[in-house]
Amino acid sequence: MSNPRIAILGFAIESNRFAPVSTRADFVSRAYLAGDALLSDARAPAPAMTPEIPAFVRRMDAGGQWQPVPILFANAESGGPVDHAFFMETLVVLERELRAALPLDAVYICEHGAAITTEEDDPDGLVFGMVRSVVGSSVPIVATVDLHANVSDRMVDAVDALISYRRNPHTDMAERGTDAADVLIELMQGARFCVAHLRMPVCAPPTQLLTAPGTGPYADMIEQAEALADPRIVNISVVGGFAFGDTPKNGMTVIVTTRGDADFARQTAHDLVMPAWTGRAAFTPELTSLDEAVALAKAAGEDRELPPVLLADVADNPGGGGRGNTPFLLQALLRGGVRDAVLGVVTDPELSAQAHALGVGAEFTAHFNRGESTVYSEAFIAPATVLRLHAGQGVGRRGQLAGCSFNLGPSALLQVGGVKVVVITNRHQCHEPAFFEMFGIEIAQARTVAVKSRGHFRAAFDEFFAPAQIFSIDAPGLTSPVLSRFDFQRLPRPVVPLDAMTDWTPHIRLLRKHGTPQ
Repeated sequence: MSNPRIAILGFAIESNRFAPVSTRADFVSRAYLAGDALLSDARAPAPAMTPEIPAFVRRMDAGGQWQPVPILFANAESGGPVDHAFFMETLVVLERELRAALPLDAVYICEHGAAITTEEDDPDGLVFGMVRSVVGSSVPIVATVDLHANVSDRMVDAVDALISYRRNPHTDMAERGTDAADVLIELMQGARFCVAHLRMPVCAPPTQLLTAPGTGPYADMIEQAEALADPRIVNISVVGGFAFGDTPKNGMTVIVTTRGDADFARQTAHDLVMPAWTGRAAFTPELTSLDEAVALAKAAGEDRELPPVLLADVADNPGGGGRGNTPFLLQALLRGGVRDAVLGVVTDPELSAQAHALGVGAEFTAHFNRGESTVYSEAFIAPATVLRLHAGQGVGRRGQLAGCSFNLGPSALLQVGGVKVVVITNRHQCHEPAFFEMFGIEIAQARTVAVKSRGHFRAAFDEFFAPAQIFSIDAPGLTSPVLSRFDFQRLPRPVVPLDAMTDWTPHIRLLRKHGTPQ
């Protein structure tokens, strides 16, 4: 097909049922890009949006003449359920602009896939279904989602191919955007696909969904899928899911897309899930207690013959809806007299503003979480000194944020006891060394580094810390891997690891998809 018209759109957020509501402001502060602004950002040297759309555009640009039709891309840091009125307003805009763009030859949808609203458990399905209803049955639609998506039948039914990330930490987002372009091109040439889709009764905490070889049954599934070098395979997506969404569509999901071979798709899906089901005990996390974490940090600070340690505050991960401001790990380090430690990033706009008003060198009483009423975000005070100030803007250099711009808002480096604490304004998980380095901190010289992040830091801090030096800490928070601490209401039960299960028979849905040559 020559010069195809391809629409680009998406509504991307990972929603934690137990976190405060996400609003329009949360999207506008990260990425709410419509029309030409969407395309301009996708082609910028350091985009603000996630890497999938820029990679999709690059691949299509390299393939020859095409007409990109940018609709709207809305993206926010993981948070609580989206304000339903705002979502519905956005859905209206998406539909209006999509209809105005007709006729179209194809559509690319870039979503996270684990959104919920204050009234709707499957807004991603509503977006996918709306797109299909607008463009009709013959126009190819391909969607990319995070491997933490909660995939509904409605999502799979509405698109011709659904492609998820394969890496956790998510270092392959650009590759999946490229895949989406290639699959759309194949569909526009008239390809016929068969999709096998099944959901497992597994809602693993995110700490158990790493994909480095040898890290567990989920990693094994990804490795097994990638080893299947068969020309019949278009894509295999092994979607781990996001337990904190607490929806009826929760559950680890496998989607095998083949070039028309239904039996092969079905058998491949079955063969992928059974070893993981057998090894399901590994979906229960093993964590390091606060007392153990303090002992590790104190020893590292006192004995330089020991390797330094990285403490991950996985229960307060803004990348999973945490507020980035729980005090428990910092308080434990202070009580234990830990030295030569750095901790970040703590989201506290009021404290950052106070530090900026006082200036570098000021000694003051720092009020953490002043006026904060969110669960787990307990207020406390401590003597502090302002060491450095920063506007909070930069470009990531490693891991998931490499080459992407970020904006933490006015930020400050405080000395609190033996701990240097990075305080920011705009909530963000700490998965980028630049968040420390912009204050002149040499990470390699720190004896203890503590990050408010669940796992994405691993792809960026690996130049400083080997896996054996990294410890996931068991502290209170909205993203605690101990799922029994949450009052789940909508999860399908029984489900691993919350329930003891011995038997399960896979139910595999088969769907046929086809493109229509233009």
